[in-house]
Amino acid sequence: MSNRKISSRTARCLQASALALAAALAATAAAAQDAPAAAPAAADDVIVVKGFRGSLKSALGIKKRSAGTVDSILGEDIGKFPDANLAESMQRIPGVVLSRGDGGEGRQISVRGLAAQFTRVRVNGMEASSQIGAADIYGAANNGRSFDFNAFPTEIFSSLTARKTSSADVEEGSLGATVDLRAPKPFDSRQDTVFSVTARGTYNEISGKVDPKVSLVAGKKFDDSNFGILGTLSYSDRNIREVGYSAVDILSASMGGNQLGSGASAMPFCSPIGVTPISPSPTTHASKGASATMCSTNNPRTGTVAAWNTIMALRSPVEPNTPGSGAFFPRIPRYVNSEQDAKRLGGTLSLQWKNDTTDILVDFLYSKFDVERRDNYIAGLSFARSVTNNGQPMVSVKDIQFDSNGSLLYGLFDGVDIRSEGLVDRFESSHSQVNVSFTHRFSDQFEVMGYFGKSASRRYDPMRLQTFIDIIDADNFSIDFRDGETTPIIQFGADVGNPASFTYAPAQADGTVTGGYSMQGKPQWNNTDNTTVNLDAKWTPSDEISFKAGIQYRQADFTQRNLVPIPSALVVQPLPSGVTLASITTTIDGLDDLWGRGAPSSWVAIDSAKWRDTFHFDNFKYCGVECGAGNSQILETTQSAYLMAEFDTDRFPIPIRGDVGVRYYATDQVAVGHIPVAAPPGWMYSQVGKRNEVHRSYDDWMPSANIVFEINPNLLARVSAAKVMSRPELGNLIPSAGITATTRTGNINNPFLEPIRANTFDAGLEWYFRPGSLISVGYFYKDIETYIQRVTSQIPYRELGLPDSLLDNTNTSPTEIFTVGRFENTEGGPLKGFEINLQAELDFLPGFWANFGVLGNYTHIESEIQYILASANGVPTVTATNDLLGLSRKSASGTIYWENDRFSIRSTANYRGKYIRAIPASRGSDLQGNDETLFVDLSASYELNDNLKLIFEAQNLTDEQNRLFIDSAREDTLFELRNGKTFTIGVNYKY
Repeated sequence: MSNRKISSRTARCLQASALALAAALAATAAAAQDAPAAAPAAADDVIVVKGFRGSLKSALGIKKRSAGTVDSILGEDIGKFPDANLAESMQRIPGVVLSRGDGGEGRQISVRGLAAQFTRVRVNGMEASSQIGAADIYGAANNGRSFDFNAFPTEIFSSLTARKTSSADVEEGSLGATVDLRAPKPFDSRQDTVFSVTARGTYNEISGKVDPKVSLVAGKKFDDSNFGILGTLSYSDRNIREVGYSAVDILSASMGGNQLGSGASAMPFCSPIGVTPISPSPTTHASKGASATMCSTNNPRTGTVAAWNTIMALRSPVEPNTPGSGAFFPRIPRYVNSEQDAKRLGGTLSLQWKNDTTDILVDFLYSKFDVERRDNYIAGLSFARSVTNNGQPMVSVKDIQFDSNGSLLYGLFDGVDIRSEGLVDRFESSHSQVNVSFTHRFSDQFEVMGYFGKSASRRYDPMRLQTFIDIIDADNFSIDFRDGETTPIIQFGADVGNPASFTYAPAQADGTVTGGYSMQGKPQWNNTDNTTVNLDAKWTPSDEISFKAGIQYRQADFTQRNLVPIPSALVVQPLPSGVTLASITTTIDGLDDLWGRGAPSSWVAIDSAKWRDTFHFDNFKYCGVECGAGNSQILETTQSAYLMAEFDTDRFPIPIRGDVGVRYYATDQVAVGHIPVAAPPGWMYSQVGKRNEVHRSYDDWMPSANIVFEINPNLLARVSAAKVMSRPELGNLIPSAGITATTRTGNINNPFLEPIRANTFDAGLEWYFRPGSLISVGYFYKDIETYIQRVTSQIPYRELGLPDSLLDNTNTSPTEIFTVGRFENTEGGPLKGFEINLQAELDFLPGFWANFGVLGNYTHIESEIQYILASANGVPTVTATNDLLGLSRKSASGTIYWENDRFSIRSTANYRGKYIRAIPASRGSDLQGNDETLFVDLSASYELNDNLKLIFEAQNLTDEQNRLFIDSAREDTLFELRNGKTFTIGVNYKY
């Protein structure tokens, strides 16, 4: 990826943060010369957490006592997590960066350059799944192993811990980190009775609405019976609105005008009068109205020869003989309005019985995330569409400008189809869990720990409905980037705010589409059922050494089922008698103020609820595998055992402590999918699904070691090494395949994928120079032995294992070559980096300044993966070497806070460098990337008395916008959204 210049705003914020942290570092280092040594916290100390400063001190104590590299985020108080979102809290941990979802909320995390699918998340000690839907630009619905943090309310958890190094007693499956989320327990507090209720109102400047959020924590310990009970409850109802621009893709002009084939004969747009050969051809495309003066019916040739020649002269270095291959256009330039109603409900209940030798705990947890998202677009539809779709070859170019890389700067066009598109997507995501754990100490030397848990993660997507209305052959449509911004000004050349400008009707005889709808693979059900049984024992023969051993059984059952509409339901019907577009449409307002950049003040869009009522959507019929719909399952059963020694000795010149051990696991996998086959004669559907079931097993030994050298009580050196693994994404394992005969392309999954394995090494130095303060530096190296890629190959159809009957009536023979993408294990590569971390209480400063504190960290990562872009007969023919997907080379976080007994305020800035989302990108572009981001948040609270507290929070104070781009040289914008600033005011009452 190219290192595009950092924006001036980002640069200023980074410079200010760096100067502040440098000054704080210098001051704290100087003050440390006369400071008393920080007393190490005993492992069994009860630490009372109060306020942000208290949570930092407690987390630092956990980090210092741990054998491996561990970072924690603890609640500031009962029912009060430090941030509004779990994933956003984790940004303060070195090496952790955030991927945001709808509304700018933190959705997933990347740890030390490894994307979300390489991080395991445990809830109350049990591996958990969390899958939600999302806008397509954010990766759409999660059907894999990645954990979506925004499905859970923060108030039902009391701590979050990220383990960045491995130990034998933590189950395998993580290449990046193992994250533990823990709900509060009755004996976490010294108080016998706990009660806290918080009410908040949240306002977002884009949605313009105030949304409610309430949470409750209540608990009681009964001294006579050593029994306690504690529960939490949280509910929020949020209205999200985002506005912006989308290009969908960036393609060269030759991609849309390839009706005459590649090479010199390709004609990207409608040729102007005076240019030969004529495109579209009056002979070949007379049915579409093409003539010597017409591009299509009622669409005259108005283009200029100068503009035509400019496009044709631009050639890509990899396609020098193809006119227009170096002229890049947005595929569907459009303004975006996305609105979302999101309801979160969550709660926990913990029952605990505890005495001097026994601790028995029963935990219940439930969370539900219910969302309806309404996306609306107003778009120019003709670019990169073929002549068959009445697309780009029917568009006249009157004026055109490009930059030196071939990116469009300005274009003025006639004959552009305009579409107002709406998409309504609903999903419900829930997680329920119950687990029972116990610890019993038979003596000071021997104890046994046990665990049993079951969880069920459900995602139900009842509807994903697209509706649209069209304007055919609008003139004076323009796209303008000439002011140097990353998104264009679009002028549509038509009154998009008038329903009379649009049409909704069945397709015309020549293929012209004038409105319609699509149901996109819904309804769908995703279910993941997890079962865990664990038994551990610990023997401590002396103060210097102890031995741990354990066995574990885990089963994860992932099933996915979806329905598709019967063919008759997909036929576009005309508007019923007496129904006009005006009666089933609404207007999308406000983008001219909220986004600007030429957005119309309003545009007409179908009102989905009215459309569904008009066409009796609830009566539509669906079918399953009998007409080719998906139905799949991945059943993984893992049995594992470990043996580990923990040691803590001062027999050497430098005291050392740590652990060393080995874990063995064996996984049995059953993968079920469906392969399309031709339907029997007389069957009403064109294809059905044939069940395909694959069994396989794999196992491995996973050694690990963590050693801490206590150079002095406050200066620690850490060294860790381990063999780690991460299982393939669930969707890639489903034994299914599909082809598109007309384009001779296909996709094949691979149930025999091996896990991604790596050997890791970590080294670090930590100086606890004052109580509650730390300076540390860490180095990490991961030798990734294997990786998984989608490799594209040229394969004869008959070698795909699919029936020849799928090609019936397609004019494609079984001997023809198909371009097929298949997931394969490929070579990995090295990943290395370093982290610098500062945490400092500035209590050595005089007076008012003694209440300040700072946090700061910086991470730099490098990696090297060879991507296979094409292959033949299993041999790579085109490759590229670049960063690991999802890896930001640079990331940083900085927090400054001030806190006394009553008032607390802090501000946090989180920077994430650009990263790659996909390799390869579309033809003519090497990758898809995500631009750098800098988000700044603020939080404050004031205690009116011992029972009542006022709360204020603000997110995204810099009004940061997330931008996706394509191609490392051009960096053309694919997508950019604004979700604005968010402000929250709340009150907390407790006793």
